Amino acid sequence: MSKGVPRDQEALPPALPSALPNELARPRTPFSSRAGVPSLEDVHASVPVQFPRFWRRLFAFLGPAYLISVGYMDPGNWATDIKGGALFGYELLWVLLMSNFMALLLQALSARLGIVSGRDLAQACRETYSRPLGITLWLLCEVAIAACDVAEVIGTVIGLQLLFGLSLVYGLALTMLDTFLFLALQRLGIRKMEAFILVLVATIGVCFFIEIVLAQPQWSAVARGFLPPLTTSAPFVFSSTEALVVAVGIIGATVMPHNLYLHSALVQSRQVAPTLAGKRQACRFNLVDSIVALNGAFLVNAAILIVAAAAFWQRPDLGDPDQIGLHDARTLLHRVLGTAIAPVAFAIALIAAGQSSTLTGTLAGQVVMEGFVHFRVRPWVRRLLTRLVAIVPALLVIALVSVNNLNPRDEQQLLMDVLIQSQIVLSLQLPFAIVPLLQLTGDRKRMGDFANPVWVRVLGWTTAAIIIALNAYLVADQIGDWMEAAGESAIWLWLTVVPLTGACSLLLVWLIVRPWLIALRPPIAVGAEARATALEVARALTGSHYRRIGIALDHSPHDAVTLRHGASLAQAHAAELVLIHVVEGVGGQVHGSAAADQERQSDEAYLEQLAETLRQSGLNARAVLRFGDPPQQIAQAVTDEKIDLLVLGSHGHGFLSDRLFGETTGTVQHNVKIPVLAVREPK
Repeated sequence: MSKGVPRDQEALPPALPSALPNELARPRTPFSSRAGVPSLEDVHASVPVQFPRFWRRLFAFLGPAYLISVGYMDPGNWATDIKGGALFGYELLWVLLMSNFMALLLQALSARLGIVSGRDLAQACRETYSRPLGITLWLLCEVAIAACDVAEVIGTVIGLQLLFGLSLVYGLALTMLDTFLFLALQRLGIRKMEAFILVLVATIGVCFFIEIVLAQPQWSAVARGFLPPLTTSAPFVFSSTEALVVAVGIIGATVMPHNLYLHSALVQSRQVAPTLAGKRQACRFNLVDSIVALNGAFLVNAAILIVAAAAFWQRPDLGDPDQIGLHDARTLLHRVLGTAIAPVAFAIALIAAGQSSTLTGTLAGQVVMEGFVHFRVRPWVRRLLTRLVAIVPALLVIALVSVNNLNPRDEQQLLMDVLIQSQIVLSLQLPFAIVPLLQLTGDRKRMGDFANPVWVRVLGWTTAAIIIALNAYLVADQIGDWMEAAGESAIWLWLTVVPLTGACSLLLVWLIVRPWLIALRPPIAVGAEARATALEVARALTGSHYRRIGIALDHSPHDAVTLRHGASLAQAHAAELVLIHVVEGVGGQVHGSAAADQERQSDEAYLEQLAETLRQSGLNARAVLRFGDPPQQIAQAVTDEKIDLLVLGSHGHGFLSDRLFGETTGTVQHNVKIPVLAVREPK
């Protein structure tokens, strides 16, 4: 402000350039297209790692894999591990071990992709594949995230019920509040979030260390469980078809598809030197991070299965082992182990698992949405949408319990069935993430010297083949059972389930063979997409011209500031000025243009006098008087008068003031499709 000059008489600001593009003048909305933006922009390259001492450098890199590891010990894992231990003893420990090796390989490749290419897996897929294929992969990943969150919701609800005796309804309502927990943690930065997750992981580990000490398993049987059984009478190397179903659930609960997308984004939170040596160091330290974190998750999962086997397997006095779920585990642990510590530790660990997994699920959802379709929503919106999708199945379960008056045993079995099915859904989605990961990390154009060597390719494609084969067998067996149970109604399965299964199978086949038919698109240099977008915007700076400029006035001294800005723009563009005022009193609201009260007469005289004064100063100006709700009428006037640019005043009220006195500027901005210049009125 000039010294001694009142604020409402300050010199006019310089005129806006006539070439200002409409896109730059529009208000930024929460849901916007984002091209050329790094993964998890808020924490990208936010952690320094260049320290002289080896141990400090290693410590700086540790963290991303711990965020990933919580997804390997979520309530879905608990359900499959408990079912596996209760039904088959220690037989499926080798499946856990195999799943852990698969997870180590795939997560290491995911981290390498993010470090070397500067892209997360979703961004790399978007660059490499056609848009329809990319959209399809995104939707499949969203299904996996929703399935994972279903397990987290139900697991947390069960944990709250076990620990505090809350009903399913109250527990479900309480799980909605973890949205705010996630938002609070995200504001603290990535390192504090990693520390919080590490505390939860440690809590789970301590609780199950206590459980396994109390259970006193047969360690010789545990050791034999890490070897596949030698049998030929059942599918593959499993003792029964039911064991295969549980094994597929274990694999789906262990190697989660969205974790592959998330890990490739989280590793970019480190300030890695853009040199071969810097990237090689980052890959090496992240491998150490993955080995430590994922082996810790494996030990927790193994402990769950071992405790279930030691406590529930071959115990006819405990009832049908197929009916043992998370609820029964707490009661039976108390009964079998003879101490109240075990069930309390079980419930605490279950809640910790649900809460830690829900945080990483939200981050994964943000990564895949931004990476695949370049859409970014505010974190609380993303979290709320994810949680609402997950709560729908939980609400259906509770509704079934209430409508059918199910007894506690049937209620618990229904919850366990939902948990198991959610993990099978994850396993079915897994190949659609593994195949792109193997193709991209094996592409020398993208990865250079870090492209997968032959032995890694063999291991990777063997892993993919095992998962695809198990899934295919499970799907074929399940559809056969449904057909048999449906009888004459099986025609509906032929019309719905069979075509959908066939479409997914063809999609997977196309994804695998595509590189042999269509070469992978070459990677885009880091920053090239952003520069291209900037050049496109810059080219749009020529040729824009405003022919008709609207000024929204409120019949107050504050109009002077708004008029000065509008007049300056009109002079620069030789544009017509349209002075808009809305009569918003009772007469204008009720009678509209037929109102003849004092307010209408005063407003009309005021507007006409302003228009006449502007015309005398050489401007082309006219008055437009409207009646009713100001935001609605101003937006309608923009359309009716064919206005190119709107200037209006902004009073600068806070949240409470806007609720009391009304808010015009933001509402108008969202209701018009032209540039809006909001001028802050003086205090």
